[in-house]
Amino acid sequence: MANANNLFEKRRARVRRTLKARAAGRPRLSIHRSSKHIYAQIIDDAAGTTLAAASSLEKDLRTSLKTGADKAAAAAIGKLVAERAVKAGVTSVVFDRGGYLYHGRVKALADAAREGGLSF
Repeated sequence: MANANNLFEKRRARVRRTLKARAAGRPRLSIHRSSKHIYAQIIDDAAGTTLAAASSLEKDLRTSLKTGADKAAAAAIGKLVAERAVKAGVTSVVFDRGGYLYHGRVKALADAAREGGLSF
């Protein structure tokens, strides 16, 4: 288990290092994926503030989703965070997938956020 955690942390650090080099002042769309839920937030690293956030724990989504840990939930969160970001005046972000592979729920969230009006 320690080996898997170590690989995850290495991948996460590599992704974050690449993002910092390519960000050019754009906010960061950061995601966290647990076994039961998915979370997304748009962070302005220069100011250290969260501009928009969404998660599968929100009451209105909890009732409409079957579970918070599938592609449908990830797509709903992607659309919601994009909608909130556009309302806050953010249209261009960099996608921080953390240490997660770009597949499944992570990809579904990213595609839904693009459809919602974010560009990355």
